[in-house]
Amino acid sequence: MLGVALAAFGFAFALVPLYRIACQKVFGVRLEQGPAQVRASDAAIKERWVTVQFDGGVNSKLPWQFKPEQATMQVQPGRQYEALYFASNDGDRAIVGNAVPSVAPARASKYFNKTECFCFTAQTLQAGESRDMPVRFIVDPDLPANVKTITLSYTFYKNDSQTAALSTGKAPADTVRAAP
Repeated sequence: MLGVALAAFGFAFALVPLYRIACQKVFGVRLEQGPAQVRASDAAIKERWVTVQFDGGVNSKLPWQFKPEQATMQVQPGRQYEALYFASNDGDRAIVGNAVPSVAPARASKYFNKTECFCFTAQTLQAGESRDMPVRFIVDPDLPANVKTITLSYTFYKNDSQTAALSTGKAPADTVRAAP
């Protein structure tokens, strides 16, 4: 039984890297990239505007509120922008959650480059705690001309294993906590 419990715990930690691999290798979706991997074109920056819509939600097992601080943003390809999401723990104890992003339409996902993101990093919110969570992104100037709107959506899920470890005082070192 101990072996099964350890295997389940290990599998929970392996889900994030496996998800990244599946998205990148199987579906061709780039999840995060650094600024050095994005090229800018001055002509595209001056002439083109794209609407980015933001969406956020939580799984029913997670007693949090999670939403974007603004619904849309007009952006120029090749420039970096920052959007904020607001998260609040409405529960009566500390809970660890993980966000899973998606970009629509799917063909735009390889042109939407997140340079900084809270996704895939365990987020710990204490009971009653609220926090702004930034995401920085660049829309690649090579985005097909017929794509005028991109939707960035996040869904937060409760991380049962890390929440259980947190309540027993054995939280993993990679869990992000709010600064005191």
